[in-house]
Amino acid sequence: MTDQLPRTMRSDARDNRARILDAARAVFGEQGLSAPMREVARHGGIGPATLYRHFPTKQALVVETFAEQRRACQAAVRDALADADPWHGFKSLIERICELHAHSRGFADAFMTAFPEAMDFAADREQTLRAVGELARRAQKAGQLRPDFAIDDLVLMLMAHRGLQDAPRAARITSSRRFAAYVIEAFSAAPPAAAPSPLPPAPRLLFTHSPSTP
Repeated sequence: MTDQLPRTMRSDARDNRARILDAARAVFGEQGLSAPMREVARHGGIGPATLYRHFPTKQALVVETFAEQRRACQAAVRDALADADPWHGFKSLIERICELHAHSRGFADAFMTAFPEAMDFAADREQTLRAVGELARRAQKAGQLRPDFAIDDLVLMLMAHRGLQDAPRAARITSSRRFAAYVIEAFSAAPPAAAPSPLPPAPRLLFTHSPSTP
């Protein structure tokens, strides 16, 4: 009995930690980082004391909650830099960043604002921006990226992309893909495709007002 007790306690602690992280991904993912810690505890079905025993600060919880997204972001950077086609690498990096942000409002918040003193996210953001800068130089040299592109353009794009977070999740992901496609087209140095034939004017909608019944 005595030998089994520590193992049982460690198992309980692991289960509680997993429940906390699952709850944090759900709560921060939909509500963003403004969601209070007590909401994470409530969603996970645990007490605040248990939550704070595992994660004494919100910063510690946020960093651990989005560890998988941070790894995915780092992998996207590595893959883009390794791509033999700089324009393809540039496009894929923008698409993957947008997708990561669309799936989680909390990760987008942490990535863009460097959640207070969270150096992990600040480092990820700087690494991503440096990679974009390198890819941009390669793509511009190849004549595929517009010559006036600047890193600030990407930051502005990501700030605008955060506006999609108010949409429902399914619509948010679809809209994010369209947004990324439009942005990539705007960044391209290639001449625009021939404009399609103009569409016929939309029919006017006529509304009739029925007289009020006395």
